[in-house]
Amino acid sequence: MITEKGQQELRGWIAGRLPEGWFTELAEVVIDREEITVIGRLAEPELAPGATETEREAALEGRVTEFRERTRMSRVEIAREANIRFRRQLSWGVRCGENLTMFTHMSAPVMSRLRQSERMVLDTLIAGGVARSRSDALAWCVRLVAQNTDEWLGNLRDSLIQVQRVRESGPDAGAQDLTLEFQLEDAK
Repeated sequence: MITEKGQQELRGWIAGRLPEGWFTELAEVVIDREEITVIGRLAEPELAPGATETEREAALEGRVTEFRERTRMSRVEIAREANIRFRRQLSWGVRCGENLTMFTHMSAPVMSRLRQSERMVLDTLIAGGVARSRSDALAWCVRLVAQNTDEWLGNLRDSLIQVQRVRESGPDAGAQDLTLEFQLEDAK
């Protein structure tokens, strides 16, 4: 897990490295063990009064496509620099209107052991056309849990941040030695 100070450094670097004018507000930066995701908000295109919803959706899509093509080389360069500096892949996305479009993002393999009843749930999602594979079905389940437990997961993440702060303020090597001492005492 990246430290709070490391996250602050990363967010600061991203804010300083992004060219001015790309986004209408400060970019959202999400960090995990493998990936940094930068999501910026694009200005919505101006439309003629009385434009239809179809025109609006097409204009939003056009704005996203224009940004993606215009910034491609710069985004690749920034991602390369971030990868070298922070040892994580950098992925890009934008919000335009209510739409979120991800340009690049990782799909990390995750090993899991599931019992038959759990595999049957995934297979039912496949049979029902909800997912194409067990991997897709598992991702669908994770998204469903996240949608239904956002507040709880937020509280858990906040708690983990507090645990990280406490760890960072404690003695470095002394904690490992103490743990070893207790284990040795318990073994006697």
